Amino acid sequence: MMLKTIGMMSGTSLDGVDVALIETDGSRVAAFGPSGYRPYTEQERDILRRALDEAPGLSQRDARPGILGEAERTVTAAHAEALAAFTSQHRIAPEDIDIVGFHGQTVLHRPAQRLTVQIGDGAALARAIRIPVMYDFRAADVASGGQGAPFVPVYHRALAQSLEREGPIVLVNIGGVSNITYIDGDDTLIACDTGPGNALLDDFMLRTTKQRFDSEGRFAEQGAVDEAWIQRGLQLPFFSLPPPKSLDRNDFASLKLPDIAPADGAATLTAFTAASIARIVPLLPKPPRNWIVVGGGARNLTMMRMLRERLAPATVESGDALGWSGDAIEAQAFGFLAARSLKGLPLSYPATTGVPMPMTGGVMVRP
Repeated sequence: MMLKTIGMMSGTSLDGVDVALIETDGSRVAAFGPSGYRPYTEQERDILRRALDEAPGLSQRDARPGILGEAERTVTAAHAEALAAFTSQHRIAPEDIDIVGFHGQTVLHRPAQRLTVQIGDGAALARAIRIPVMYDFRAADVASGGQGAPFVPVYHRALAQSLEREGPIVLVNIGGVSNITYIDGDDTLIACDTGPGNALLDDFMLRTTKQRFDSEGRFAEQGAVDEAWIQRGLQLPFFSLPPPKSLDRNDFASLKLPDIAPADGAATLTAFTAASIARIVPLLPKPPRNWIVVGGGARNLTMMRMLRERLAPATVESGDALGWSGDAIEAQAFGFLAARSLKGLPLSYPATTGVPMPMTGGVMVRP
C-alpha cells in the first residue's frame, strides 16, 4: 500500500529545515510531491552552534542540560513552523498524511561509544502538527554496534533503480559531511562517510568573510590550492579505513590551514572535500562509472569541477541534471525511511553502517 509521507531534515550545515512529500510503499517511490525550506534565523543558528560546542560533554543520549534543552525546543519549533507553512502553501490537510519522518538535528555522533544524539522532541512535534511522527532513526543501529550513518542508502538505491545506467553508480551527498552510496545492480549496496563536505569550508567562510558559505564556489575559484596540505590531511587514519565508516561534523575541526590568503584557504578546503571523496575509489569493489552529486555541494561549481578532475574518466553530474530535487533528497529519504519503519523493513545493513544484521529502527508517536 502506498503511503503519503513527509520527510523533514535539518543537516550538519545548520542552514535550515528541508521538507518534502513523497508517495511510497517503503520499497519504491510512486510519486514525488512538492518540497520546501525554512531557514534558521541567525539567533537559532547561534543556539545550535552553542549546543554543538556543549554536546561533546554528553554521556547519556537523552540528557539535555543547559543550552541543549533550549536547542531541542528551538529545533522542534522550527520544524513545526516549517511543516505548517508547507502544508498551508500546498493545501495539504493533516489527515491526508500517513506519517512524518523527523530526523532532528545531530549534535553528537560517537558510534565507537555507541552514542549518537539527534535533538528534537518527536512527541511535541506530533502534538503540534497533528500527524503521527517517526523519529530517532539512528539509535537502534548504533546501539547494535553500527555506525549509525550514512542512513539514506536505501533511498539512494530506490532513486538509482529508476535510471537505466550501467553500474557501478555512486550517489554522493555533500552536506556538512560527505557520504556515498555505491550501487551495482540490485544486490550490492555499500555506503560510508568519506570525509568533510561543506562544514570546514562553511566555518572558514564565516570566520574570514562573514559569509555563511561560498556561493557557487566563486570565492574558491579565485584561489590557489595547497596540494601539499591536502596530501597531509589525507594521511589521517580515517581515509584508509574501508567502508562502512562514519564521522561527526567536527571530526576534522583540528585541521588547521597555514597562514594563507582567504581565497586560497577556500580553494584548498573545497579541493580537500573533492580529494577525500576520490580517496574512497580504491576501497570500493570496482571503479564507479557514474557519480551523481546531491546536497549543497552540487551547487558549488568549483567543487563540481574539482570532482570531475579527480574522478575522471568517470562521469560526474548533479542530481538536479537528472530531474531530481537535489536539495530535497535527504528530506525525501526520511519520508521514505518513515514508511519503511512503519512496515518493519530494514533501514540499515552490514555494508552500509556495519550493523551486525539488517536493522529497522525509528520510534513512532501519535498526536
